[in-house]
Amino acid sequence: MSRILAIDYGKVRTGLAETDPLRIIASALDTVETKNLMVFLEKYLSQENVTDLVIGLPMRAHGIPGEIEEDIQEFIKKFLEKYPQIQIHREDESFTSIRASEAIFLAGTKKKKRRDKKIIDRVSATLILQQFMERNFP
Repeated sequence: MSRILAIDYGKVRTGLAETDPLRIIASALDTVETKNLMVFLEKYLSQENVTDLVIGLPMRAHGIPGEIEEDIQEFIKKFLEKYPQIQIHREDESFTSIRASEAIFLAGTKKKKRRDKKIIDRVSATLILQQFMERNFP
C-alpha cells in the first residue's frame, strides 16, 4: 500500500503528517522550514511510497482564499513538475490551528511546549489529513 502525506503550508514553517501504509491512521510527521520543504520532500519521497498529497486550503470568511494561497499555488506547480504521478488534494484548513492548540492542551502538554508553533503546525497537518481521510474513506 501507499501513504498519504499532508501539508499545513506556512510562510515560515510547514507542518507535515502522514498515514501508515494501510491508510488507517494519520500521524504527525515533522515541521520544516518552508524554504527547506522541497529538500525534505525529496528525501522523504525517495524512501516512502506516497501516491496522494493533501494540502490545506486556507479560507477566509465568505469563501475567499487566504493570502498564502498564492504561495501554495506556486508550491503545487513546482511539486507537480517534479512529481506528476502524485495526486494533489486540497482540504479546508479552517480552524485547524485552534483545534490543534486545544488538542495539545487536552493532551496535558506543559505550557512551554504548548507555545511551540512547530508542534501546532504538525498537529494541524494531522488534523487536515484526518479530516481528508474521514471525508474520503468513511
